[in-house]
Amino acid sequence: MSSAEWVTTSVPYLAPRGEGERDAWSAETAAQGRRGGQRIVEAGEVAAPDEIAQALGVGRGETVVVRRRVMYLDGRPCELTDTYYPVAIARGTRLAGTAKIPGGAVTLLAELGYVGVRAQEDVGARLPSDEEAAALECAPSQPVLQLLRRTLDARDRTLQADRMVMPAPLQRLRYDIRIG
Repeated sequence: MSSAEWVTTSVPYLAPRGEGERDAWSAETAAQGRRGGQRIVEAGEVAAPDEIAQALGVGRGETVVVRRRVMYLDGRPCELTDTYYPVAIARGTRLAGTAKIPGGAVTLLAELGYVGVRAQEDVGARLPSDEEAAALECAPSQPVLQLLRRTLDARDRTLQADRMVMPAPLQRLRYDIRIG
């Protein structure tokens, strides 16, 4: 594995953090002797893109709350993460703002009474848009991975939908699946 490559698993990002714990990205990168950071580039209410409307189970173009972030690894952009929430969950909360949330958004969701019990992830490869290539500092001809994650509660309601875009050559996703 090169120093630029990153191996990650989704599990730490799905559970609320304990009192005083860092967000999952900061904790995961620090545990591997790396430096992780993020910049929130936008937050607020938007019309749901088609794939997000479908993931959240809302009408096409319905208003949702989004938090758009650029994730950094050792000072370089490594991922674009857009997290969408139904307005009934996020309107008027810190999820709709640009300030960093202590312990991360999943911790805040749990504090608000919304706890995920399972997640579904779809991963695909494609070429980046010009805006994505610029933000990720990669060539427009370099493939990216897109991961679309739905986090669902015990009643199978979608609490959030994440769309992550990562340069393919620098990422390796790891799934640890228990059977039985």
